Amino acid sequence: MNADSFVILADASCDLGEQMQEEYGVRVIPAHLHLPDGRCIPSFLKWEEFDRNEFYANLSSNPTGYSTAPPNVEEFAAVFEEYAKQDKGMLLLTISSGISGAYNFAQIAQKRVMEEYPNAKIRIIDTLRFGPGHGLIAVYASKLRDEGRPVDEVANYIEANRNRFHQAGWLDDLSFVAKKGRITHAKAFFGTLAGVKPLGEFDYNGLTTVIGKVKGAKNAYRTLLDYIENTIENPEDQIIFIAHTNRYPQAEVYKQMIEEKFHPKAVFINDVFPMCGINIGPGLMAAYYFGKPISKDLSEERAIIERFVSGGK
Repeated sequence: MNADSFVILADASCDLGEQMQEEYGVRVIPAHLHLPDGRCIPSFLKWEEFDRNEFYANLSSNPTGYSTAPPNVEEFAAVFEEYAKQDKGMLLLTISSGISGAYNFAQIAQKRVMEEYPNAKIRIIDTLRFGPGHGLIAVYASKLRDEGRPVDEVANYIEANRNRFHQAGWLDDLSFVAKKGRITHAKAFFGTLAGVKPLGEFDYNGLTTVIGKVKGAKNAYRTLLDYIENTIENPEDQIIFIAHTNRYPQAEVYKQMIEEKFHPKAVFINDVFPMCGINIGPGLMAAYYFGKPISKDLSEERAIIERFVSGGK
């Protein structure tokens, strides 16, 4: 099986815009957005239905009016069947199963399609990530495919290394995430104290967890750069994503800091589109990169933050 013999698929939580989809050869399977006016629309990763600023302003004022749903079994099956007919191998990368039913729906669709096309090659990987973390994994899969790696080798690599994809950033206000059931209200309270930046990382199951809090943006940037330095591997060889939910100026500052300190191959600023934005809300600004394996209880990661916050080395 050569590099051209399999396709890389991802559900719409990957937050790869159209240009990135084309550049890295990733096909996105749209999910569903439910809007306050009662409509349900497909979640293509572009600002077509909404203006970014208007979307996040409306979301802030009506967080419970929006909801999301992953592609259903029939939609996954239709894509699988399309490529099975062409004798094309498939690698599907889904949003974390701890957040969405996409992985389970895809498995049901795979079984259904394999009954009719028993020789079809379909690998499904639960990325244990969402948003740009999910998207960065798709980019890594694309680069491995470009090297001529077969689908099973690429899938096995992602499965073995998905816990090495980090998030290092902040969310201005955790109260929105609490309203969406993503974090407790007690933790959200601390996130709303004046000037406090809650710093988040992916946990072992792919959910974002607060691993520390600092006062002020300047201290947050400094702490995050130190955190990246202690968790990243071979930064000069990396593509790094910076995601934001309507925090572009802060993302620009972070991008420049990362470029100056780590000299990676490339740093891209990514929008968080409505599919993930509905569940995150405004105020996210975070970097995504490949590094050391994340500890199961995040104790090592918390210790790094605490050491720098307390002035240690």
